[in-house]
Amino acid sequence: MNYAVEILNISKTFGKIKALDGVNLNVEKGEIVALIGASGSGKSTLLRHISGLIRSDRNNSYINVFGEKIQFNGNLSKDIRKIRSHIGFIFQQFNLVDRLSLLKNVLVGNLSRMPFWRSWLQVFKNDEKMQAMEALHRVKMSQHAAQRASTLSGGQQQRAAIARAIVQQAEIILADEPIASLDPESSKRVMKLLRKLNKKNGVTVIVSLHQVDYATKYCKRIIALKDGQIFYDGMAEDLTIEKLQDIYGAQFSELSVSDEDYDEDHESFNESHQHKDKFAKVKAML
Repeated sequence: MNYAVEILNISKTFGKIKALDGVNLNVEKGEIVALIGASGSGKSTLLRHISGLIRSDRNNSYINVFGEKIQFNGNLSKDIRKIRSHIGFIFQQFNLVDRLSLLKNVLVGNLSRMPFWRSWLQVFKNDEKMQAMEALHRVKMSQHAAQRASTLSGGQQQRAAIARAIVQQAEIILADEPIASLDPESSKRVMKLLRKLNKKNGVTVIVSLHQVDYATKYCKRIIALKDGQIFYDGMAEDLTIEKLQDIYGAQFSELSVSDEDYDEDHESFNESHQHKDKFAKVKAML
């Protein structure tokens, strides 16, 4: 099997807290997967391990991305910079440079492919600028290219972060709570962009979400973490209310469920109504 991500026996301990506990996971190329779970379940920690931002505990473990080792037994690969060039990471707080224009923030996606002197001096070629403008156009943000990032709304900044991943030519996007601080309309735009990149460009997407209804709407596969372990791994349609109660425990009453309508490109009329019926039951229990 040709996997985008292979994880074997990954654990991470912070002091006395076991953030991840023997996680084993494979994600196929071209999948779009939602990570769900209560606060502190290990979602963000897992994404940071996949990108090599965090080292795992020293045990018999490894993480491969597209067949290349990110880390092995708690040691990062010597080729980590090269491997990361294929990984786009979208943070909850956008991670843009406020003082730079939107265009320059998106151009940063080219840095891993540029000579050091050009990246240090921020010297970009015309074709790179054109690619960045095309990426901004894809996320419907080209009209804001000259604006400083600090002047844009949260939803606009998050769409710019996706444009940066497009310029980076990322083969996999890891999105850590990308809609946590956004309004419903902005949240829907961001999730539709991620799904579109997955469907039309074949980009593998792993996105952690607190909003369970967004997870099941936009992602066919759901992985739920509980106490640092994989508690559920299956199709979105098989995620029952009872399983959600087991996954979230005492935090079940804090689940975020929106009132948004389904967009016109939802795959199936019946599927959309099943989804709405399922989460109408969740809302009734809150």
